[in-house]
This record gives sequence, structure tokens and C-alpha cells, in this order.
Amino acid sequence: MRGGIGTNTVGKLLGGHVADTDIGAMTVLKAHRENIEILTEDGLTLVGELALPASGHIAATLVTLHPLPTHGGFMDSHVLRKASWRLPALADIAVLRFNTRGTSSPRGTSQGAFDEGVGEAADVRAAVRFAVERGLPHRWLVGWSFGTELALMHGAQLDVEGAILLSPPLARATSADLERWADSGKPVTVLVPEHDDFLTPDRAIPAFAPLAGARIIAVDGAKHLWVGEKYVRIVLDDIVETVTPGAGPLPTTVPTAIVSALGGPS
Repeated sequence: MRGGIGTNTVGKLLGGHVADTDIGAMTVLKAHRENIEILTEDGLTLVGELALPASGHIAATLVTLHPLPTHGGFMDSHVLRKASWRLPALADIAVLRFNTRGTSSPRGTSQGAFDEGVGEAADVRAAVRFAVERGLPHRWLVGWSFGTELALMHGAQLDVEGAILLSPPLARATSADLERWADSGKPVTVLVPEHDDFLTPDRAIPAFAPLAGARIIAVDGAKHLWVGEKYVRIVLDDIVETVTPGAGPLPTTVPTAIVSALGGPS
């Protein structure tokens, strides 16, 4: 049976007071949020945000890689944004989000230009290096769509414990990339929507064959963009259970006192 570190964390913050606010699509929970800049080895400045647990205890760290910027992907893509809004408070998980080169969001625009996942190798390295230098423990890559390509192509040899892939299209990553992850021995969890536009569960199993040991999870009813609170919760629960085993499922209600003003640092 899955445990409840998230529920325990919430209880500690409020001294065990009864939860009385439902977590919805726009709920932002309290955390220490910091606008950051990440410097790449080729001289670019990438903009981002680091959300840390208000408790001061970090159980794990997510270095997130967003969907394709030429099709609307950026650091605020909704699953990654909701991870940063919820997981620091609910599971003591730090969430690092950033715009890859040439990508814009309300946070700002990262320098450089989109490079089809090639130049972005330096972005991934820089983000992980930032997390290491900040002393953020138990680092995991979390990629979504194009972000899964970046994780697979460039992440196996970095200082991370593993990777979580959401809606992988496998459009750029090769068998050699998958084999590097297999050789690394690091765990990889793959969440594949039933109705994905690019790679459905029945095709994902043979496609990931070179990555022996990958845990492939088919999500019934879901689509590539994980639209709907039901599917966001499935994704976040699986992320939490992967990086902090026994810590899920996450609560769906919280004490009002840990709800932050929308979009504002706390």
C-alpha cells in the first residue's frame, strides 16, 4: 500500500488541522520560489524558476524538460507548472523549470535559438549542473514530449538518479540513446497515454526494447497533452511514487493556510 509523506507534510505545516480546500487546476501551494538564470557552456543565459519546499527538507529534485517550443511548449506547460505549484508543499520535492534556448514564457526568453535538440544538449547539462551546484539532492530528469527526447539523447551520463518520460514521441532519440540509458543502469519510467498522437502503448513496448528494464505505464483515456485534472493527478502521483517510493498518492485537499496567492512567490 502506498504511503503518505505528502499528507504528513501538509499535516505538519498546519499542526494537523483539517484540510478544507480542494486542489484544482489553478491551485498554487506555498513554497520558496526563486527566479533563476542558468549559464550554458556555450555562453547562453537560460531563464527559469526553482521551487523549493517551505519546510526546508528536500526529499528529491525534478529537473524538468518542456515540450517542443515550436509547438507551444515552454517551462509553463501545464503539467510542469502544476508540479512546481504542488509538489514542494505536498511531497517535499524541489522543482526546477527553465526555458531551453530560444524559448519564451512569462518568465522571459532564454538566449539562443531552437536547435532541434542538438544544441539543447548544453541546456540539459547546464540545468543539471545548476542543481548539483545548488546542492539539490536526488535529482531526476522529467521530460515531456520533446523534453523526453532531450532526456534520452543527453541525460544518461549526467549526475541524475534516473528519468521520467511523459508522452515520448521517439522522433529524435535513437536506439543508441536508449542503449546508453540501459548501460547506465539508471531507472527510467515511461508514461504513455492510451490515445497519444505519436506513440501509443502498444507501439511503445517494442520501441523501448533497447532500454531493457524501462518501466512502461499505459494510462487509459489519456492523450498526449494530459489535459484534465484527472490525468494531471495520475502523472504527479506516478512522479512522486517514482522519486520518493511510498510517498503517494498525493492528497486532493489541503488546509487553506498553505494555499498561496496565484502566481506570486511565497
